[in-house]
Order: sequence, then structure tokens, then C-alpha cells
Amino acid sequence: MIAWVTEIAKRVPTDGGIVAALPIVSLLRIRWLSVQGENKEVVSQFTLGVLYGLPGSILLLAVVYICLKNSLHLFMSLSIGVMCWGLFLGLQKIVVKLINT
Repeated sequence: MIAWVTEIAKRVPTDGGIVAALPIVSLLRIRWLSVQGENKEVVSQFTLGVLYGLPGSILLLAVVYICLKNSLHLFMSLSIGVMCWGLFLGLQKIVVKLINT
């Protein structure tokens, strides 16, 4: 899968990014949970967890994109992106906890 996406990205970078963003892992995991006999509540909670993770992932990718566009080194761009991702998930967890109480 990684090799396939890499080949697409070499030829048409935007299309490679679109294919890489497909929720293949999530769909496979939902199917596997079902095959393992998990009830709908477990599958539902997993899906909610994936939804909670999306905004942080979008932020990470946006930060890396902006850093690279501003000529930062790849390692630095990825580091800043991961730090923003972690901070966002931490804040998100706090906000969700506050909302639920």
C-alpha cells in the first residue's frame, strides 16, 4: 500500500495525497471488529475515536504544509507538526471532558 501511494505521489503529488488520506485503515479495522464479533457499541466507540482524531490530523498536515511552503527543513516541519498535533489532542481531551461534565 505504501509503495503504491508513493508511486502515485511521484507522478501526481496531489493525487498521491488524496489516496494516502483514504480511510482504508479505519474501514479495515471496523470490518475486523465486526469479524471478531464485537458488538455495535464497540464499533461505534471506535468510529467516534477516529472522528476525534481527525481534527488533530488535519492540523498536523496543515502545519507541515505551511512549514514546508516557508522553506523549513522537513525534519523541523514534521517536528512542529507533531508538537501541534499533540497539543491539540491534549486540549481537545480537556474540552471534551469539560463538556461532558
